[in-house]
Amino acid sequence: MLAALALGGCGMLKDTDETAGWSAQKLYGESKDAMSTGAWDKAVKYLEKLEARYPYGRFAQQAQLDVSYAYWKNGERASAIAAADRFIKLYPNHANVDYAYYRKGLVNFNENRGLLSVLDSPDLTERDSKGTRESFEAFKELAQRFPDSKYTADAQPRMRYLVNSLAQYEVHVARYYMKRGAFVAAANRAQFAVRTYAQAQALEEAVFIMVKAYDSLGMTDLRDAADRVMRKNFPQSRYFTGKGGREVSWWKLWDPDW
Repeated sequence: MLAALALGGCGMLKDTDETAGWSAQKLYGESKDAMSTGAWDKAVKYLEKLEARYPYGRFAQQAQLDVSYAYWKNGERASAIAAADRFIKLYPNHANVDYAYYRKGLVNFNENRGLLSVLDSPDLTERDSKGTRESFEAFKELAQRFPDSKYTADAQPRMRYLVNSLAQYEVHVARYYMKRGAFVAAANRAQFAVRTYAQAQALEEAVFIMVKAYDSLGMTDLRDAADRVMRKNFPQSRYFTGKGGREVSWWKLWDPDW
């Protein structure tokens, strides 16, 4: 009797699935309603069940795109990117695959808008710009594969922003090394920025740091080469107006307010 009572109690306590028996259309409709009200966790639940129960139905493909967005809004960035990647792999020729690339870029873009908050870190080298680079790569692939996509028009200015941000990050790290007398590391980071992020706004300071670092290391040939690059590409640079206004060894006269 006790055993029967225990089994009966377990049955009474067992959770019931409200979605049991729902059609794919019902699950999808409920997920859309949940998203419209900002109930992202509920939307994720419905879309996951739709994918699991009806993986080959007519709602499955759209559900995979929608769940990426719902994951992102629910604060599940890694899941959002994984869902977009899964869609790209399964449906590379789908009419809406451009949106999957755009979603990948957008998730990381919004996550890393604070890249330049590196200024608040006691050690700039501890920060990671991986997400920003991945965002750029996703937008770049979108632009290359789907130049006429409506999402490419929005991705392009974001790409320019990301390039400038990444170059600025490298310059901040180079400046960090300069302040601590790590001149080789400073020169290498500045050189990386110049080589990798052509046309970025931060390159003027990157070349200036190279001149200062090479001069501090006594590497006069590299210093003079960087100086020529500086004068050719940034003839109106603010760094030329050093203390005393002299041109000879201007990099020694200018004392940056870092």
